[in-house]
Amino acid sequence: MNRTKTFMLLAALTALFVGVGYMVGGPAGMAVAFVLAAGMNLFSYWNADKIVLAMYRAQPVDEGDSDPLIANFVADVYALADGAGLPRPRVHIVDSDQPNAFATGRDPAHAAVCANTGLLRMLTRAEIRGVMAHELAHVKNRDTLTMTITATIAGAISALANVAMFAGMFGGRREEDDRGGLIGTLAVAMLAPFAAALVQMGVSRSREYEADRVGAELCGDPQALASALRKIEGYARGTLNVGAEQHPATAHMFIINPLSGGRITDSLFSTHPSTENRVEALMRMSGRPWVEPAGRPYTAVPATQAVRRGPWG
Repeated sequence: MNRTKTFMLLAALTALFVGVGYMVGGPAGMAVAFVLAAGMNLFSYWNADKIVLAMYRAQPVDEGDSDPLIANFVADVYALADGAGLPRPRVHIVDSDQPNAFATGRDPAHAAVCANTGLLRMLTRAEIRGVMAHELAHVKNRDTLTMTITATIAGAISALANVAMFAGMFGGRREEDDRGGLIGTLAVAMLAPFAAALVQMGVSRSREYEADRVGAELCGDPQALASALRKIEGYARGTLNVGAEQHPATAHMFIINPLSGGRITDSLFSTHPSTENRVEALMRMSGRPWVEPAGRPYTAVPATQAVRRGPWG
């Protein structure tokens, strides 16, 4: 089923890309855009994970890391993957104060999970296990291919739309042009990235709930994941994620919206479901009322502190 959804999504994004190409250069522009889209789809299938990891300057880590915090983190990811019957993913960290995480890769055999250093500093070990179980759930559900390719193609659509905007304003298109002239070009240039964003948002919202459910089952602690979601949202609103701000088309890949000031609701225009709704669903799974977790408080750790000074010691 996921393969069918992925095909439909790529077809829709490709059509948008080709449509913008038509507005930029007419039939010739459409043909060029189609060739580029086909090549981009193929390239993204094999390399989208590498592209995203490179965007965030993610660094690979393993169980032999000299920092015991990172070594334990990797060991926990491997244990969760083993318990889920998944191949052990590549594990990366991103140097960012904002606590957050994402997964990428075309299939479970080629998956990578990535956590920001802020996640390791600010959350307890149980909460971090919950977050990584959520990311492994995306791998298990084969969401990562769709989410990663969507990020790369949506970003390309936005870039091409900017070209269309420039061409429409300064290209001297004739009013009698049957392709719509200046107004048509500007309309498509503005609507194409908007439509691509709506696709991203719909994909992300529908799959986050399922990843929460499966992740809670994998880690065996729905409340730990619920607590992590609440903490991450609180910190993310006040902590800049430079990589995400530079590449907003990747926002839907994270467990919580990484864009600063992003209001998280279940509206049409949100990249993620409401955190409160996600927490409520997780607490129904646990069958217990919410209890404020013990361990590290909700106050942020100063960015100058080293990663090894996190809650695991």
